[in-house]
Amino acid sequence: MPSGLSPNMSFVAELSGKNCLVIGAGVTGRADHEALIKFGAISKIFDEKVTGESDVINESPQDIELAVVSPGWKIDHPVILKLKSAGVEVIGEIDFAWKIKQVLAPNQKWIALTGTNGKTTTIKMVESIFNSAKVNGVACGNVGQTVISSVCSDQPFEYLAIELSSFQIQWSELPKYQSVAILNIAEDHIDWHGSFEDYAAAKLKLLKQTEKAFVNKSDPELSKRVGKETAIWFSLETPNPNELGLVENLLIDRAFSTTPAQANEIAELVDITPTAPHNVLNALAASALALSIGIKYEAIKIGLRNFSPDHHRMELVLSKNEISWIDDSKATNPHAAGASLLSFFQVIWIAGGLAKGASMDELVSRCAKRIKAVILIGQDRELIADAFAKFSPKTQIIRVDQITDSKQLMNEVVKQAIELAKPGDTVLLAPACASMDQFSSYVERGQLFAQAVKAQV
Repeated sequence: MPSGLSPNMSFVAELSGKNCLVIGAGVTGRADHEALIKFGAISKIFDEKVTGESDVINESPQDIELAVVSPGWKIDHPVILKLKSAGVEVIGEIDFAWKIKQVLAPNQKWIALTGTNGKTTTIKMVESIFNSAKVNGVACGNVGQTVISSVCSDQPFEYLAIELSSFQIQWSELPKYQSVAILNIAEDHIDWHGSFEDYAAAKLKLLKQTEKAFVNKSDPELSKRVGKETAIWFSLETPNPNELGLVENLLIDRAFSTTPAQANEIAELVDITPTAPHNVLNALAASALALSIGIKYEAIKIGLRNFSPDHHRMELVLSKNEISWIDDSKATNPHAAGASLLSFFQVIWIAGGLAKGASMDELVSRCAKRIKAVILIGQDRELIADAFAKFSPKTQIIRVDQITDSKQLMNEVVKQAIELAKPGDTVLLAPACASMDQFSSYVERGQLFAQAVKAQV
């Protein structure tokens, strides 16, 4: 290393002329590729599943000196193992961005958020708070723009609020966050991680990479797995000293108070949309992250009040004849679907798709009393049917057979729901499963549901 150069300065300087490989041709991979080119590297994109694109190769080349891995690629992928065995430096995209950040924006501070559900909503709440407080910050990572694009911005941000998936955390070792929040841990991506224990370990890894951690006390897995003294807790309960929580209709902070006896109002429940229990927890997590970087209560309150959730997150499609039609297509796992189901009392539930290795037993046993009937679709629908057979065998089950045309499929689903629904009911699309067996994405699934409802109801 040349005298006077820090390891990170050296890393960036040495990119010039270096043979680099980006693994993954998605949005993140292409952003990493652009950054490498910007710093003078000779970069190629590898993705064995992408064909017909001139800038993507399907076989790993020789003489690679650095590989940057996109989220979702397993550590034991043959190409990655081959590179490592050849002595190639292989790093994840978050670590790559951190190394670049240390040179381009050394004073930039990172805060981070993870969890099985609620990540995008919460990190966008943080961004809304940034805007109300006039903080030079942006939400990025698993939402919006990539971390590397945010780091390489022409006008460097003071703060990055980073949404992190378990895939990203699994690949990351280097960042030191000013604060992190963990919303919840429930079964998801078991097929990728191999076990629930490994999935949980990936999420909890963040606790070792931060100065301050905020953890959801209401979540049973987090309460069980995180030491009481290692984090600041938030919940829907009256907060103890060094906690955030709820007192009647107020969100209350006792973690950043000047004395243990002091309690400060953050916001009112009416400032949170929707005012569902899980979304109030999201707001508490966002508030904690904002407080950790010195944002004032009034700005947090305004930011929360100004925030509106993205589409397909408990979105009211139509209310007619005392029947509500709700699109929560983003509920792609049992934990997320459970939060939706417990927000209503008489539910016609539309569910099914790709379960990703998750069990449906706990979801059904916990929520069965809220469900009048269930309409099942998708590849793994019988997992849900089997759970009802165990825990609520009298619940009416309607199966909509596999229809290759996605629009036709959803039209049939809505037709069935119309026949079942009565005044006072909620028809809820919260599938508890991924969508790719029958739809291009959860977005398409939600859009087709909304279209069918508006056309038929």
